[in-house]
Amino acid sequence: MRRLPTWMLLFALTAGPAVAKDETVDELKFRVQNALPQDRPGICVQIAQLQLRNADKLYTDGNVEQARAALDEVVAYSEKARDSARESRKRLKNVEIAVRRMAEKLKDIKRTLAFEDQPPVEHAIQHLEEVRTSLLKEMFKKEKK
Repeated sequence: MRRLPTWMLLFALTAGPAVAKDETVDELKFRVQNALPQDRPGICVQIAQLQLRNADKLYTDGNVEQARAALDEVVAYSEKARDSARESRKRLKNVEIAVRRMAEKLKDIKRTLAFEDQPPVEHAIQHLEEVRTSLLKEMFKKEKK
């Protein structure tokens, strides 16, 4: 019988449960409260992405008010991800990339909506762009000696 290298065994034990389980938004919200500072940005991004999918589905189904609530959470958790990434100085680039993709997805969603439903989506896009800009400034700021 052949033995697995130790690194493969460790990877399977640590990554397996996290990858195998799809967590709900509520589970992730609970998890983010108890997470280590360096883990919070990733969890907040996951919540924002799930809420973006929910908002897209809700807009498609015609549930505009619920979609707006999900949209508000996209913005709120994107901001929390930015703040956590700044605080821990970890995952700044990953958060910026995720927020950029979410803003692009919102632009696509906006094009499919009726005119009267577009302003909240535009407002969310602007907030996400502000989050991105602040992350880029943080990543490329020059340290004063």
